[in-house]
Amino acid sequence: MRPLPLIHATHAIETSRFLRAEQVDLEFSNGERRTFERLKGSGLGAVAIVPMQDEDTVLLVREYAVGVERYEIGLPKGRLDRDETAEQGANRELKEEIGFGARELHIIATLSVSPAYMTAMTHVVLARELYPERLEGDEPEPLQVVPWKLSELHTLIGHPEVTDGRSIAALFIAREYLAGRYRPQP
Repeated sequence: MRPLPLIHATHAIETSRFLRAEQVDLEFSNGERRTFERLKGSGLGAVAIVPMQDEDTVLLVREYAVGVERYEIGLPKGRLDRDETAEQGANRELKEEIGFGARELHIIATLSVSPAYMTAMTHVVLARELYPERLEGDEPEPLQVVPWKLSELHTLIGHPEVTDGRSIAALFIAREYLAGRYRPQP
């Protein structure tokens, strides 16, 4: 296993490339007024991709997660670029992160990480019919690809490196979709 990156410093910032905070003054139907704060995303959205190597094997990635200061196993994911559909962004991220493209891509859900204080939405994209193709990405180190059986999803959620709620939710949604027990609402 790789050693953890060394943190040289941390700094408070008021704005970033990805998020900004804003206050929202609201009045509810009963006349009650409140001011809420929320994090406002870039508005482009993100994708979390469920790349199926075969009917039961999903390809996960192990990558450093600075928020929890450790390596995490989860789905390939990333922000959408301007003028890019969710399917195009998913295919690009697949090529950058795991070295595969997909001939078949379907949006099966849209998730909010924390709807009470974040505007960002993540499209869950099921990717099948994978083929080898690599694009240069923005990752600071190569990501380790971790194959996992969806039929063993119950063991994955107990793994100490698996805590990303989007990945966990997307994997359960994909499993139910592939089993025919779930269909997205139009």
